[in-house]
Amino acid sequence: MTIELSDKQKIKLLNSDDVYTVMQGILLREEKIDQEKEHFWMIGLANNNRILYIELVSLGSVNAVTVEPMNVFRVAVLKGAVKAIIAHPSGELKPSDADKDLTDRLIQVGRILNIPVIDHLIISVNSYLSFVDTGLFEQLEDSTKWVPAFELIERIKKEEKKIRDQAVQEEKEKTIKKVVKNARRKGLSVDDIAELTGLTPEEIAKIK
Repeated sequence: MTIELSDKQKIKLLNSDDVYTVMQGILLREEKIDQEKEHFWMIGLANNNRILYIELVSLGSVNAVTVEPMNVFRVAVLKGAVKAIIAHPSGELKPSDADKDLTDRLIQVGRILNIPVIDHLIISVNSYLSFVDTGLFEQLEDSTKWVPAFELIERIKKEEKKIRDQAVQEEKEKTIKKVVKNARRKGLSVDDIAELTGLTPEEIAKIK
């Protein structure tokens, strides 16, 4: 169920406090949506973090809710969201293992769809917990639990190439330093060294 929002409500979210304020306004409105039940929300954002829509993507029982990634991202794709924030109300602000696992999975699905999830908020009556603010989100971004095997292989290949390129660059810099130092000892001018190495006079001056 998508919440009807006025243009004034489609604000730019600058931080987790903004998200909490917006969600509190929805959760505490007069036409309460089964507040005794577990429910899960998604905020779709434009590139500048302005709200495009807010949707209730899953409504569960009193103590459980099932969230399918397809349902979470369905409206995001249809409405052209480029980022997403997920949120759910709870009397307990400490993330459960299920909360962490779900966030981990949605992060990976968002990457595949090119609609990155940028935070998950657990909201109580008087406060909230942001996965980003606590550092938990960064940990989950590094998780490989839900990463497809082919993507893991690609990541390893990219990392290997990065290491090789770095090693080649470091060796190249060492060689250039030796050339510059030898050229100085032989009395070559800065212009001659620049022509020899392809470096600018400023770059040559930095080599000691």
